[in-house]
Amino acid sequence: MMLVRVLICLGSAAAFGQEIRISEGPKDEQVLQRSLTGFADVSLKGTVSGKKTNGKMIDARLLGSGGVISNFDWIPVGQVQKLAWTAEIKGLPTGGPYRIELRMRGGSSVAAVDNVLVGDLWILAGQSNMEGLGALIDVEQPDPLVHSFDMADRWQVAEEPLHTLVSATDRVHWRRNAQGEYERITGEWLQKYVQERKKGAGLGLPFAVTMFKRTGIPVGLIPCAHGGTSMEQWSPALKDREGDSLYGSMYRRVLAAGGKVKGILWYQGESDASPKAAVQFKDLFVNLVKAVRRDLGQRDLPFYYVQIGRHVSDLNIPEWNLIQEAQRAAESEIPHSGMVASVDLSLEDGIHVNTPDLKRLGRRLADRVSHDLFPRVNSYGELKPGPRPDSAIYEGGVLKVKFTDVNQRLLSEGRISGFTIHNGDGPPLPLIYKASVDPAEASTVLLFLTGKLPEHASLRYGFGKDPYCNVRDAADLAVPAFGPMPIKL
Repeated sequence: MMLVRVLICLGSAAAFGQEIRISEGPKDEQVLQRSLTGFADVSLKGTVSGKKTNGKMIDARLLGSGGVISNFDWIPVGQVQKLAWTAEIKGLPTGGPYRIELRMRGGSSVAAVDNVLVGDLWILAGQSNMEGLGALIDVEQPDPLVHSFDMADRWQVAEEPLHTLVSATDRVHWRRNAQGEYERITGEWLQKYVQERKKGAGLGLPFAVTMFKRTGIPVGLIPCAHGGTSMEQWSPALKDREGDSLYGSMYRRVLAAGGKVKGILWYQGESDASPKAAVQFKDLFVNLVKAVRRDLGQRDLPFYYVQIGRHVSDLNIPEWNLIQEAQRAAESEIPHSGMVASVDLSLEDGIHVNTPDLKRLGRRLADRVSHDLFPRVNSYGELKPGPRPDSAIYEGGVLKVKFTDVNQRLLSEGRISGFTIHNGDGPPLPLIYKASVDPAEASTVLLFLTGKLPEHASLRYGFGKDPYCNVRDAADLAVPAFGPMPIKL
């Protein structure tokens, strides 16, 4: 109905020889990042046609589902100078969808932007588990107030799959063709690819829908992940290559989406589980966070990430656990950051989390974000970050493993599994015959041992690439993989 009305206005304007057009500014379906006070300012540019237009005012109004928004009924926002105009609309309130209409004072032509939201923008970055390779079955359903800036730089209501690399604007995401050249898929080829796609569900949409339901604040997603990529490929030093580098592409897309975001969700590290890359991982990761914050001019930009989980393969390389431990340690070194665990989740294939547990993972990230950024909403400030290992003390044949930040109590599906005891860097020792949550302390696990404990024994949780781990707390926040942790005698 709105579209018909605008076309009628434009048609009548043509009869009088005057028209107004928007050349720069927000696009249909765009999510504008709100300020700390809950408002967004909008800058627009455009042109007019017709006679005697120089010096005329540009007026704007803002409409919602109930009509014109209070204090936004044809207010002056700019002025025509030599058939061009610039305008700024200040103080758009959190919410939407809004319709922004502009006209030249005294004219009948109207230019408009539809379904604009004011809320929070989140970058989705990393490798394949952030890109999402879950089966496109029983996926998270779209919400009209959760939008996505898709990889072809188009705003739309967010729906699975969020990432479609083959049609991305930036060349870094394209596939090689038969001639070995990078090529973007378009037209019928792209349509066929989309119709035949079986996988692509991720954690981004479950996270965003959960956050909207909890807060009532619209959410915009900026998907930037690319499967199989390493920290080296995400190097901030490659920013100037723009669409020919992962970091450059991410940075360009954030600028195209307005330049400011609420935070970043990151899931990456599997590709760095090698002897050379693993030892450099933490420093590169910390520097990446610093670079993003510097480049976006947001010193305290929230950065939330997932500790890598399981990988079923015949190569049980130790570097996998080194990456997990580096990620765990980085949480305490990077301010305004948070980590969630995935080692307990089920897989879609040998390395990718399946669709149901990607939904769980999205909710786990939403829990961390709710605790940190929305503590006054439904008492989310009382929600703890999730179990973190504190100490392992051996006494009288029992090893007490204490955790901090546990919500209510530790739980497990069936017999507690995932803990191993080691002598130095050696394999697991067959010492644990029983494990249970301490009845006197719900944040402590009791490991009952048989045999002699080595003098320099250490404890691990999630040892190897494909452990079976099943300990979480009452909020479904899992114990992360950790170790080696020294055992105190």
